[in-house]
Amino acid sequence: MAKARKLKVFQAHFGFFDTIVAAPSQAAALQAWGVHRNVFADGHAKLTTDEAAVAAATAHPETVLKRPVGSDGPFEVEPTLLPEIPDVPSKKATRKAAKPAAKKPPPPPPDRSFLSKAEATLRAVDERRRAEGAALDERQAALDAEKVAAQASYVEARRAATAQVAKALAAYRKAGGRD
Repeated sequence: MAKARKLKVFQAHFGFFDTIVAAPSQAAALQAWGVHRNVFADGHAKLTTDEAAVAAATAHPETVLKRPVGSDGPFEVEPTLLPEIPDVPSKKATRKAAKPAAKKPPPPPPDRSFLSKAEATLRAVDERRRAEGAALDERQAALDAEKVAAQASYVEARRAATAQVAKALAAYRKAGGRD
């Protein structure tokens, strides 16, 4: 004797219908609904504990049962009730309602003087920073040139001092001195 599978009842809303299905898993419910994306993950489907829905779904395992959205009618394989659709206004009524009775003159533009003053202040701050940056760049260039000149002077002075040490060392050794 085959062991009966434990069924869970899942509920989802598709189009004009609320649907339920009794299935062993969410994957089986998705397959019964013919859905390829996981509607459980985004909250469009869920496990239901509604006693009437559970009873109807377990009576028809792995079969999708429907009822019109918002109704309290029974879930059925082929629902006999149709969803209630609100009245749609006619095109004439829509056109008449869309025409304004009288056009109001547009309001005067808002006062921009405060914004203009703030923008001018911002431009002045930016210009002052550009000028400071240029002055700092000039000072940096002068310091770089001074550094290069100081390095060249040091190299020349060190070369002369090294030559002088070498000459004095040679004279010291010639006189009989030891290191």
